Amino acid sequence: MGVHPGAWWVWAISLGTAATRTTNPLLLGLLIAVSAYVVATHRSPAPWARSYSAFAKLAFAVLLIRLVFAVALGSPIPGTHVLLTLPEIPLPHWAQGIRLGGEVTAEALVFAAYDGLKLATLLICVGAANALASPSRLLKSLPGALYETGVAVVVALTFAPHLIADVQRLRAARRLRGRPDRGVRGLLQVGLPVLEGALERSVALAAAMEARGYGRSADVPARVCRTTAALTLGGLLGVCAGTYGLLTAEGGSYGAPLLLAGIVAALAGLRLGGRRSLRTRYRPDPWGPRAWLVTGSGVAVAALLTLASSRAPEALHPGVVPLTAPTLPLWPAASILLALLPAFVVPREHS
Repeated sequence: MGVHPGAWWVWAISLGTAATRTTNPLLLGLLIAVSAYVVATHRSPAPWARSYSAFAKLAFAVLLIRLVFAVALGSPIPGTHVLLTLPEIPLPHWAQGIRLGGEVTAEALVFAAYDGLKLATLLICVGAANALASPSRLLKSLPGALYETGVAVVVALTFAPHLIADVQRLRAARRLRGRPDRGVRGLLQVGLPVLEGALERSVALAAAMEARGYGRSADVPARVCRTTAALTLGGLLGVCAGTYGLLTAEGGSYGAPLLLAGIVAALAGLRLGGRRSLRTRYRPDPWGPRAWLVTGSGVAVAALLTLASSRAPEALHPGVVPLTAPTLPLWPAASILLALLPAFVVPREHS
């Protein structure tokens, strides 16, 4: 058995957090390469594990859209290296600050590429979590208070991989029959059976969940429900306020205690809320040493990149005015390589 699915999610979210701390394309590319290597070596042959390529394509599309917007709508970044000049469309006075067309500078394109690559890296990290963590095992590990929400989230997360598998199966069937599977015509003739299969699967899933008693809850006293709601809501507010305090210079004194108190209150609320759940866990996934190593490697990358962004911001955020080539900072790059630890400590999935 592999590691706990929650460990993969913490690892991937930590890599995404590290990606938000830099716009250096070399570091972002290293994060993408590390996540791709771990996914290539450890994803299972299950249909839900095929979603990584779809997230990679979505990330590439986001990068292209960001560049197109920079060309068509202009950029607030000043630049002196003009690449081309598009016809500028005059806009009314109430649209001041918006420009359609005009000069396209290299500085604006590089800034848009850095910004789009950061968002693309976030999407790829989420795709890595989807490809590595089994949705059913993740659902089984959720607290009882979050079970109904977890069911909805897991169903939503598994919809896309099944949809991709249906598209691949139908396209392969059309190719075997000598029919086109590309272009607008192929898309229309493949899309209708895919949507029909998704509808049939959703109806069958709803019937199966109803037959198995999903949605039933135990009767708990009203005071317990009120206490649960107060603890959970107060804890979440405390987490938000504490996080805001840690991010501001003025709230450094109260941020950490408030964040800790919020986490404790939220966990207590989730514990009480679990009384409503009538389910039991069959062979629960243990959080073993490998899960701690996977989680620790991701958290270490996020922490070290956060430290580097405050100690050496010029290396993690290369400037575009004046236009300079990005350099690879050594110790932030070495810290990203810590995320490769799961590739060596987690046993590989076999088909």
